[in-house]
Amino acid sequence: MKLNTFNDDIPESVAKPASEWEAMVQQHWDHVSKPLDSMGKFEKIFDRIGAIQETARIHIGKKRLLILCADNGVVEEGISQSGQEVTLKVARQMVQDATSVGRIARKAGVDTCPIDIGINADHTGISPEEFKVRQGTRNFARESAMTKEETISAIHIGMNLVRLSKAQGYDLIGTGEMGIGNTTTSSAVCASLLQKKAAEVTGRGAGLSDSGLEKKIQVIDTAIRRYDLYHQDALTVLSSVGGLDIAGIAGICIGGALYRVPVVLDGLISLTAALTAERLVPGVRNYLIASHKGKEPACRAIEKELELHPVIDAGMALGEGTGAVMMMQLLDTAAVVYYGATFEDSTVEQYTRFNQQNA
Repeated sequence: MKLNTFNDDIPESVAKPASEWEAMVQQHWDHVSKPLDSMGKFEKIFDRIGAIQETARIHIGKKRLLILCADNGVVEEGISQSGQEVTLKVARQMVQDATSVGRIARKAGVDTCPIDIGINADHTGISPEEFKVRQGTRNFARESAMTKEETISAIHIGMNLVRLSKAQGYDLIGTGEMGIGNTTTSSAVCASLLQKKAAEVTGRGAGLSDSGLEKKIQVIDTAIRRYDLYHQDALTVLSSVGGLDIAGIAGICIGGALYRVPVVLDGLISLTAALTAERLVPGVRNYLIASHKGKEPACRAIEKELELHPVIDAGMALGEGTGAVMMMQLLDTAAVVYYGATFEDSTVEQYTRFNQQNA
């Protein structure tokens, strides 16, 4: 089933950004007074941003972190240390920038925007009601987590958040989330889409015991068999065992491609959403930026599949969008070099690429 069965404004695929803009950004890098390629991965990331924005005058000054908050019915199966009530408590702290990501974002100059897309409570006051699909998903161990209509609605909300952010002048968007049980939903979606056993991609989340991890894997494996997920399309997988936060972030990824806004991903949940978005709308991955090598085992598999190359390697697993915000801060630092002194400004002779010498 295709997304545009429900929404005509969702394309079947998106084209890759024009390579000539990447070449122009690289040419600018080559004129910066430094050895060639010496900013490593940051040069390639800036190439991508320039191609998305269609300019060599890259703009990343105004940054927003969209934090999608939602509950997951599968928590009823005992796959998490915490209960669903924690989601609402933390989300309300996020509004006050009182959580880890809020503190980091203040330091990094990133605006945070918590969104209640599916917290299991009524009238939370965290965000406008039109951004909420339902009060948490159903327990996928017993029935599909969402209807396909609910899933599409969440995707569309994510897309709309990007559209609104661009209209408000944001140059760069990061993805974050809050929702007890969402490493279980993410592992289930990842295992299904990559056709892997649950044990290959499932981690301890917020710190499960050995028995808790075993139960988590068993719940995922059973659901994959129940819904025959190795043989289903991405929309069916997402609605069967996914979460509203994953669907919404998938929409953010799609929106980044449609509205030409680079999207900086966080960890497991964001990467799972990115994988889903790419399966739903091929080409989306070219508009995404990986931030850090998440601790969960699924992260490596998704990064390989999407050909994404995270910069930060610190074994992080905090979530909330912390890795995305830290990456944004690093991009600001790299921009100081990108817009720094050129060889024309100095007495140093510009480096020449060997392929140019041999042409």
